[in-house]
Amino acid sequence: MGSFRSTIELHPHVECAAILHDKMLNVITVHINGASRTFEQPLNVAELVTQLELTGKRVAIERNGEIVPRGLFAQQQIADGDKIELVVAVGGG
Repeated sequence: MGSFRSTIELHPHVECAAILHDKMLNVITVHINGASRTFEQPLNVAELVTQLELTGKRVAIERNGEIVPRGLFAQQQIADGDKIELVVAVGGG
């Protein structure tokens, strides 16, 4: 038999759409503190904080080089390919 070779290229900045149980999913990839993370649908900064289990903690968030004020977390949408820097304040003495 001959040889068989297959190559798959992944493009992290391309929006993927899939149908699952009659729901359209828009998968996005976001870079959080340098690590890639995939989400099944677009989200805002407040939803990101919840998904990362940081609700109630003192966090500072920068999206693509711009600081996101806490009062705008719910309005600030995160898009595919965004770069998020996240800092959690830690108290101590």
